[in-house]
Amino acid sequence: MIAQAKGRYLRVSPTKIRQILDLLRGKDVPAALGILAHLNKPTKEKIVKVFESAIANAKLKGLSENQLVVSKITADQGPVWKRFRAASFGRASEVLKKTSHITVELDLKVK
Repeated sequence: MIAQAKGRYLRVSPTKIRQILDLLRGKDVPAALGILAHLNKPTKEKIVKVFESAIANAKLKGLSENQLVVSKITADQGPVWKRFRAASFGRASEVLKKTSHITVELDLKVK
């Protein structure tokens, strides 16, 4: 692992984020940025922010984007916000608002 970035307590369910992360895993950084640029999912902005943070952390160590590959990218479940919504006959139904933690790790390309 050369560079790492984490996004925590993001207000998106981890299953929706994992759909996008599966496209990025194992790709080099310019290709992953290209995939994210042409993706039509509303959760993409949160992933891009964490991904660019990992790239900036690698640049602080003197590396360029072309030398890096996505070695590990995961979305774990965070705490769940529990809310209630009015239901019929005076009952209440539970609404679960899920959060997630994203971890991005970049490594050097193997030539």
